[in-house]
Amino acid sequence: MATKSSRPPPTTIYRTRTTRAEIKSAADLMLHNAIAQAAAPSPAPALAPGTTFSTASTVTGSPNDLPNPFKPFSRSDASALLQELNIDERQATAAAPRRSTAGMFKAVVSTDLLFLIDTTRSMGSYIEAAKQQVRSIVDEIGKTFFNEAEIRMAVVSYKDHEFNPNIQFRDFTTSVDQVHSFLAGLSIAPRYGDRPEDVLGGIQQAVNASWKNPTRCIIHIGDAPSHGRNLHDMPDTADRFPTPGTEPHRLTYGPLLSQMISKRINYVFLRINNTTDRMVFTFSNEYAAALADTTLLKTNKYYSTLSTNVKRNPSGALLFREVELGITLSALQRLVVNAVTASATSTATRTASRIRKPGNDSSPGSKLPGIGEEEEDDEDDQEDANDPSALPTEIVLPQWEESDWFEETLRMQGFSLNVKHGANTLNDMMERDSNDGLSVLLLTVHKRRLPFAKGNLRMASYARTVSSTNPYVAKSFIKKAPQIAYLVEDMRCQALCKAFALEFNALLADSPSHAIDFIVTACFKGKSELKSGDELISIEPYIGLDYVKYNTNAGWVNDSKDPSNEAAQAFSHFTFERSRGAFLVSDLQGVNGLLTDPAIHTRDEGRFPLSKANLGVEGFKFFFATHECNDICRRLGLKSNRLMMMSGNFDFRSDWPSLPDTLCCSNKLCGRILRRADTRVSDKYPEYQWCEMCFPQLESTTEMEVCRADAPYHKFELSRFFHESQGQKVPRMCPEHDNEQNMFGMFMAMPATPAGMRGGWAGAGAGAGAGAGTGGDFSMFSSMAAPTKPAASEFTQADASLVALWDKLKSATVNLEDD
Repeated sequence: MATKSSRPPPTTIYRTRTTRAEIKSAADLMLHNAIAQAAAPSPAPALAPGTTFSTASTVTGSPNDLPNPFKPFSRSDASALLQELNIDERQATAAAPRRSTAGMFKAVVSTDLLFLIDTTRSMGSYIEAAKQQVRSIVDEIGKTFFNEAEIRMAVVSYKDHEFNPNIQFRDFTTSVDQVHSFLAGLSIAPRYGDRPEDVLGGIQQAVNASWKNPTRCIIHIGDAPSHGRNLHDMPDTADRFPTPGTEPHRLTYGPLLSQMISKRINYVFLRINNTTDRMVFTFSNEYAAALADTTLLKTNKYYSTLSTNVKRNPSGALLFREVELGITLSALQRLVVNAVTASATSTATRTASRIRKPGNDSSPGSKLPGIGEEEEDDEDDQEDANDPSALPTEIVLPQWEESDWFEETLRMQGFSLNVKHGANTLNDMMERDSNDGLSVLLLTVHKRRLPFAKGNLRMASYARTVSSTNPYVAKSFIKKAPQIAYLVEDMRCQALCKAFALEFNALLADSPSHAIDFIVTACFKGKSELKSGDELISIEPYIGLDYVKYNTNAGWVNDSKDPSNEAAQAFSHFTFERSRGAFLVSDLQGVNGLLTDPAIHTRDEGRFPLSKANLGVEGFKFFFATHECNDICRRLGLKSNRLMMMSGNFDFRSDWPSLPDTLCCSNKLCGRILRRADTRVSDKYPEYQWCEMCFPQLESTTEMEVCRADAPYHKFELSRFFHESQGQKVPRMCPEHDNEQNMFGMFMAMPATPAGMRGGWAGAGAGAGAGAGTGGDFSMFSSMAAPTKPAASEFTQADASLVALWDKLKSATVNLEDD
């Protein structure tokens, strides 16, 4: 009968073709480490100079649930993760098949256009211009929308109250002839008495028209304000109805504007003189309060008041514009077409935004989400009792150098996809999606518990890693996290954009102000020390909060002349041209040309199937409906245009010259695009290139480490930043012996220090439980500290049980040649 042992059961050993010599070497290594650990406690792992992180934390789950940051990560572990990802991608695609976008463009840009016109005698020339140009206006709108849109027009004319009729109305029709005839038959009233007109009566009739199409726009042309002292700057003696609400119809502007907003009617006022400034400003306040994209002319005397006091938020919302018409009647057609186009793109962004984009919403600070970035209220997204959406956002300046400022630690495993510029890099990435280029990363992340920003789907927290001074953002899900496949697809999308940017920048090598780059995103799954269960996050560089939106995936375009904006518009066009109409990158936002969270429209419906922001060929139409080629497009020789989109016959540039060297920073969490002349190279790591931010950290985190190999005492030099930048564990042995450690890590779990020496038998707890339970989660336990040189007297401190185990392992005979 076996005697009861006082020791815990030994760790289960998994092995394949392991020889007796290997077992003896392993036992030697265990004894060497255990003796050294008993002799002196090991110092904590060194961090970046001046930075320390507290190891004290509250663990809500079992300590066994926390991943070990020092465990060997074998090829088989990486293969298992990739296999899990492949399965996850298939399940995600099957669970959420791509929704067809066919016909979306036509449905969204079909337009109801209403002309609201003052028909007093001073307006005679403008009425005549509208009559003469109505046909060409409709033709031009049709061409802008590739002759796919239904264009309905209506007309409301108004005069002052003493005229009968003072309101004339032609309801919506697709017949240009009917509109032309109505304009020709309008009665023109002489102006006498006071200056104000019955503007509110005209607006009331416009609101009550038979609005139907999704894009709705009022074009208001007038040279006089409405009655009421709150809508003009004239003395009361110049207005027969100075008190608001005293006109015969008793109307006031507030309820009328509210109806216009509730019916999603965009409003564009064509200004002729300054007497209408206060009226337009007052109307604009109503739209701005509803978060409309609101713009006044700088010549409006109230312009500064709106700019400083009203929050503008062009988030696919309604459009309010004041545009200068003046006396140049020939400009009428261009102004109307531009107004309708702007209204249509605003409608497109708002209407189609109900198509949800799982796993990705607008980045913190971005002003205008693209299609698919807002969330539907469906049953699948209902919050549970533990939903973190109740967490408040913190308004605080990040304190990157304060060690105690980051309250939460996560130990993660995940993926990055790094782009290396070669002759065929872009062509290969355009040809297929593949996991071949994925790198498997291990990373410990320290982050703030509270987010600094929240979207509909995710929240963003300040974060940093153990060995780097680079600032990061950790994005986690507010509601139940979808599969990691969604994050990997976003990461793949961003990597393809970076490949396009590498060529774009090389073609514009002599124009650095037009350089484009995309931040690197890495996605992870792991454990938090403050929470139970798995955490799913993405990590990306922090680039600030002052994002600028350059365009959306629904055709909205920033009209700024800033070089970064001009480069962004040309870049979108370039991606379509370079891919010969297979891809178009849009929904661009960022800071000074450093972009994030793009959308890619694809001709092949099988590409990026999880992205609801991918509108396919319909997305191409949205882009070319509003894109105007700039100097960069012409400099790149881009040939594709709006007319080709209408005909379906494209002519692309075919000769793309060989390019000068452009590279990416070798830090897998940075990946900044560099010209070879600007890269930094270390003698210790000659195969790697670094940006100016990452390069100094190679040296600042370099230290001497004691090798744990079963060999004479010696130290080796390592850079903690280098290994972290490659997603690697910090090596515990010198390069000469590290291969041997990795080999053992693939085959067996190493027992940790006995209880009498330090902290209990990790092999019987966290390590053995995980290894035995999963059949492959092997671990070199973190309690095995770096050895110090043992003195002869220290050997007597070894536990007798460890010596017995050592002797038993040395004498074991194992023959697995037939495995």
